[in-house]
Amino acid sequence: MRKIQKPLRKCLKILDLKPKILFAFCLRDLFVFLGIFFCTGLLVIITNLQSFAVYKDIYQDTSRSLPYSLNILNIAIANPRNQVSTDNQINTSQVNKINFPTAKTHPLPEILQKWEDKSNSGDYFDQVQPTRLGYLVWSNFPVKIYIETPTNINQNQAEIWVKTVYRTVKEWNSYLPLELVNTGELADIKIIRKAPPLQGNPPRARSAQTTYEIYTKNNILSHRFTILLSPTQTGEYLIAASRHELGHALGIWGHSPLATDVLYFSQVRKPPLISTRDVNTLKKVYKQPTKLGWQVE
Repeated sequence: MRKIQKPLRKCLKILDLKPKILFAFCLRDLFVFLGIFFCTGLLVIITNLQSFAVYKDIYQDTSRSLPYSLNILNIAIANPRNQVSTDNQINTSQVNKINFPTAKTHPLPEILQKWEDKSNSGDYFDQVQPTRLGYLVWSNFPVKIYIETPTNINQNQAEIWVKTVYRTVKEWNSYLPLELVNTGELADIKIIRKAPPLQGNPPRARSAQTTYEIYTKNNILSHRFTILLSPTQTGEYLIAASRHELGHALGIWGHSPLATDVLYFSQVRKPPLISTRDVNTLKKVYKQPTKLGWQVE
């Protein structure tokens, strides 16, 4: 009887310990899961920190950030910032001394006048950022665009790059009159195959950047854009980057919250074409007042 009782006591002890062991195992697994979850979340945050689009009013030293990325490694952004130009340049020391014109609306371009959205798709106009000059709209058409032919790659590759970018110009030309010019001096928008400056701390590479500068010509307050497209961008990503940045340069100075729009703020697996919402937003922007295109007082 004693021989039977002894093993029985051992079995009972083991059974008594099992809930504790199971609890310890469960607790360990929970900590492992939480660790993986936390690290994954941290990795996502760090990745997204690479994709900053810094929106800076040309008169202020404050900025806001919006993410936009074309792929995980190479980030495409729009970076409105304070620039100056060579045609009767307006530098930061002159800003508060100039009597800028009163903001007024320009006549709506004919193509946008005729545009109708019968599907009532809506827009994302509330995401567009006005500057101290008002909205960044064009009033002198056609808008002149210069695509710089790359010189640091072979001729065949350079031709392919220019044709790829030109494809996106033709797409936007369906909604605003655009014209290619042969020299950057004549251009309102210059598109260049060049890596944008590093940004952030630590510095991070970006896939594209759009900047504007303010100047006066014949006493008319004017603006012009420069788009930098990183040499790392090819194929669909180059098309998507150029299409997106041109949207900024044509006046959509903000990002859409929907992945089906060209101006969506983040990466998508298959970049979309110009959407009805993109055009609705563009049309609404061009109905807004601006100081650009009017005579300086």
